[in-house]
Amino acid sequence: MGRYQTSTRWEYETIRPPRGSTRKEATDPEAVLNERAANGWRFVDTIDYTGGGTKYLVFERPIQSDTDSSDEAMS
Repeated sequence: MGRYQTSTRWEYETIRPPRGSTRKEATDPEAVLNERAANGWRFVDTIDYTGGGTKYLVFERPIQSDTDSSDEAMS
């Protein structure tokens, strides 16, 4: 008696961290993080430059299936 298991599918988004006026130092990314979180994105990692410094912030969120969308439409 096997159970049908669905695996979660994910989508990803990368953004460059906000930079100050010097374009060299990143500013506090709190606003960017909160904006993405409000849209269902979760911060998961950074991609760094060789030698240091953050090049990208990486976010993920589950992909909504067609059944999820139709369930929401019925609510």
